[in-house]
Amino acid sequence: MRFVARVLSLILLVFAVLAGLVDAIQSVAAGELVLTPLIATWTANSPDTLAFLLDLQARYLQAAVWDTIVQWIMAQPASAVFLLFSLLFYLAGYRRTRPAGRFAA
Repeated sequence: MRFVARVLSLILLVFAVLAGLVDAIQSVAAGELVLTPLIATWTANSPDTLAFLLDLQARYLQAAVWDTIVQWIMAQPASAVFLLFSLLFYLAGYRRTRPAGRFAA
């Protein structure tokens, strides 16, 4: 399970870097800061999966959950959202090293 969490963390980190790179290129071209929201990035790259998510939301989530939490996440910059989820998966797959103590073998 830790391996899967670490792989997902790496994939999400790559997505975050790519989204940040696209935002940086657009910012330089526009001469001002441009941060693309997650919903715009998702719509441009994979509208089928977004439609699938909206269908799942209509079936299983209450409107209050969608309106408050998911809509807020979708309005945030894509690179920040990917970085946050990458960090969460990294922490889920992290294994602490045992301290070298008195009884270390």
